[in-house]
Amino acid sequence: QVQLVESGGGLVQPGGSLRLSCAASGSIFRLFAMGWYRQAPEKERELVASISSSGSTNYADFVKGRFTISRDNAKNTVYLQMNTLKPEDTAVYYCNAGIMNRSYWGQGTQVTVSS
Repeated sequence: QVQLVESGGGLVQPGGSLRLSCAASGSIFRLFAMGWYRQAPEKERELVASISSSGSTNYADFVKGRFTISRDNAKNTVYLQMNTLKPEDTAVYYCNAGIMNRSYWGQGTQVTVSS
């Protein structure tokens, strides 16, 4: 059983910042690959950023230079620091945990970028 709970979403003006958190249950969090995905209205869910168990990161082109994914294994938490937010970043952001053939999802947190 893996429970993922996202937090930190909200309404922010263009150019602003938010930090999302994903708190995970379990004693083997450090072994999971973690990722942030987002889904905007009428669009497919897409990968935003991922981080491996060893700390290697990957980013979608549309967030490179603006977003940073990190993890704190001692706290069973993964973060997404989002800077210079744009209206097109508006979406529900989901946390994902993966290991072997298993994948787990949080419920998502809404991020709205609007003036």
